[in-house]
Amino acid sequence: MLSAFARTVVPLLGRLTVTTATSLAVAPGSIVAPNHTSLADPALVLAALHRLGTEPVVLATAGLWKVPVLGGRLSREGHIPVHRGSRSAAAALDLAAEALAAGRVVVLYPEGGLPRRRDPADREPGVFRTGLARLALATGAPVVPLGHAGARRIVSGPRIKQLTGIATAPLRRPDLHVHLGEPVRLTGDTAEATAHARAAVHDAWRQAVSRLPSARRTSV
Repeated sequence: MLSAFARTVVPLLGRLTVTTATSLAVAPGSIVAPNHTSLADPALVLAALHRLGTEPVVLATAGLWKVPVLGGRLSREGHIPVHRGSRSAAAALDLAAEALAAGRVVVLYPEGGLPRRRDPADREPGVFRTGLARLALATGAPVVPLGHAGARRIVSGPRIKQLTGIATAPLRRPDLHVHLGEPVRLTGDTAEATAHARAAVHDAWRQAVSRLPSARRTSV
C-alpha cells in the first residue's frame, strides 16, 4: 500500500528522476539507508525503489500504527514499528533482521528523526544513530546508500507552510532526485561502521543534489 500510494502521489507533486551507481537492482536481503530531511521524503524513496522493482519493508515511527486502517495495513505488509525512546525500540532491529533473512529489502533511516529547521534548502545528512551499523554488523547485510534532494521543496517549515507546500506542489512541480550508491559492507566496531555508513550516504546525497536541474544551471 505504501509503495502504491507513493508511486501514485509523487508524480503529482513534482518531477522525480532516479539514478543508480550500478545497473543491478537492489539485492534481496539489503538495507537501504536514505538521508532524512522532510515528511515527504519517504514517498520519494518508495517511489524510486518501486521504479527499480523493489517493494521494501520500512522501519517507521510506531505512531503510524495508531492511525485507523493504516496501522492494520502496515502490519499485514510486514512494515516494522519503531517505538523511539522506549526499551522496546531495539526489538525493531530483531524484526528487521528476520525480514533480511527472509530476503526482504529493509529501509532504515539512520538519522532517526527529522532535522529541526524550517528552511527549504537541501543540506547534508545529520548525525547517524547506531541502529543501522548494529543491524548491518549483526546480519552481514549490504547497505545501499540512498541520497535524495528536493523533498523540502514540497514540505518544510511550520505546519501552515507544510500544508501550503503540499497544496501548491502540483502547480509548482519541484524537481526531485533520488540516487542510489554502490552497496557497502560495514565492518569494524559500531562507531567505525556508523562513520562509514554516513560517508556513503553523504556521497549519495551529494550526487542527488548535483543532479537536480537547478544545481546544473547554477554551475554553468
